[in-house]
This record gives sequence, C-alpha cells and structure tokens, in this order.
Amino acid sequence: MTRTLYALCGTDRTRPFSPHVWKTKLSLAHKGLGFDVAPVGFTEIPKLEQGVTKIVPLLRDGDKLVSDSFDIALYLEHAYADRPTLFGGEGGKAMARFVEGWSQMTLHPAIGRIAILDIHDSLEPVDQTYFRQSREQRFGRSLEATAEAGKADIETFSMKLEPLRHMLKFQPFIGGDGPLFADYIVFGALQWARIVSPHRLLTAGDVVSDWFERCLDLYNGLGRSVTAA
Repeated sequence: MTRTLYALCGTDRTRPFSPHVWKTKLSLAHKGLGFDVAPVGFTEIPKLEQGVTKIVPLLRDGDKLVSDSFDIALYLEHAYADRPTLFGGEGGKAMARFVEGWSQMTLHPAIGRIAILDIHDSLEPVDQTYFRQSREQRFGRSLEATAEAGKADIETFSMKLEPLRHMLKFQPFIGGDGPLFADYIVFGALQWARIVSPHRLLTAGDVVSDWFERCLDLYNGLGRSVTAA
C-alpha cells in the first residue's frame, strides 16, 4: 500500500518544518509504516486532493485520506491495532489531549513569535505574501513587531518547559519507559523551532534537552534527517 504524507515546506523542499507534520512522521515510524513525503507550500494546501483540507499534515493511506495530526494518530491506532500502540489505552489518549493543549497554548505561541521572521524568510514569494497577511491578522501587528516581542520569549522559554522538566526526573519519556504520541506532540513543537530558527531554546545537560536528543535518535535518527537551522 502506498502512503503519502503531505508536509509543509519552504523554498527548500527537503526541510519539512511543521510541528504537526513531525508528530505524524514519528507516529508512522512508531507503527513501523513506510511513507513518502510530498512537500507543499502554504498556498498549495487548498489544492491538495481536490481541496479536501485546508491544513497539513494530510495522510493518504491507500484510498483513505486523513488530516489533522491527532486525527491521523487516532486513525493509525485503529487501523493498525496490531502494531505498537501510540497511546497505551484510553488514559493515554486523554493524556495526549492534555499535552496537546499545553503545547499549543504555551509552546507554539512563543515559538511562533521567536521564529516568525525566520519562517517568513524561508518561504517562496507567493507563500511569503500569504504568511505575512495571515500572521499579521492573527497577531494584530506586523511580523517585525511580533519578532521584536519574541525576544522576550527567548529569555523565558525555558520556564515554560518546567512541567516537562519535572516529569522527566522520574521517567525517560512522557509515555514512561518508551515514547508515545504525547512525546511526539512536544517533540514536534521543539523540532519546529530547531529547523526554522537559529535560536537555541534548549540547554545542554538539561533533562528536557536530553529527552529531545533521545527523540531525535528514534527510528534510526528520523528527527535528525533534517539538520538544525
């Protein structure tokens, strides 16, 4: 069966950067499922698969199309129930929902402000126009003003990781002895920052940095297949 993962990229089509795509890449690897990556720019997304989605990742698995990283994880868990679990049961699904909320409400906004100009500069011109218009509308100010505000986020970012730092004192992964989808959620956010921005948000020797390095090593170093900015 042919699997295709549509992944958001900039000018360099070998550097998918979406945090949500990275969740799905590790989810597929976790299940031991092969896939091809189809790179797309922001303005190409509405044209995919006859306009089935406005977001990526979008996974084509045979004749099945699934968008949204969490929905894809749920689909993979059900469709490939005989393969390693992404959640470890209903409690793991509930935990992943909480982790996703924390990541998207706490980590994503800060990374978005820190890296906003780096993301813009990595895009094709047509996508730069879309990105500027959509993000300036979202933030209510220019990209440059948002980036200026992001300087403060660099200084305070480590504090946002304190809940994760505390938990990792007791276990090597959010999922316990091994990774689950909850790990891939947070990894996706930090991988996004690693790929698009030269700012280093993790400190060597920190338990969070050690966890991130373990995640980069998973599945024959899948996370390292794209180098840091």
